[in-house]
Amino acid sequence: MSQVVLVAIAVVVALGVSTVLRRRAGDAPTQGGFEAPTQLNRADFASPDAPWLVALFSSSTCNACADVASKASILASAEVAFANVDYVANKELHAQYKIEAVPTLVIADAQGVVQRAFLGPVKAQDLWAAVANCREPGVAPSSCQNHADHDHEHQH
Repeated sequence: MSQVVLVAIAVVVALGVSTVLRRRAGDAPTQGGFEAPTQLNRADFASPDAPWLVALFSSSTCNACADVASKASILASAEVAFANVDYVANKELHAQYKIEAVPTLVIADAQGVVQRAFLGPVKAQDLWAAVANCREPGVAPSSCQNHADHDHEHQH
């Protein structure tokens, strides 16, 4: 009988300690989401006079970045400049535009206003449709809106 009483006391003490520790720890802080830049200085990128820029903020250590780069580089033309801004080689631009996760891909117009952004991996057809709609609204199923599609790969 005394063993049952001791076990009951031990359980009550353990529950009490657990409750106190949980109250001290408090709730975990809310985590903010990653954001793509909304404005670029076109002079920071190759072909600043091209009507459109597809800028990929990436890292050479990121497998998803290489996949997005291969899909995005195909878009390069006289009308669309493509820039792959690698974190390892160009930390300054990543810091300037507050890039916290890669791959981050943005489609910017001639004034550097970001018209569409993708955070994380992107399907080729979604990327190509977004560029087509930015250049000529209504030509592809998805629209060119000022928003980001979120699917985070990794952080710096």
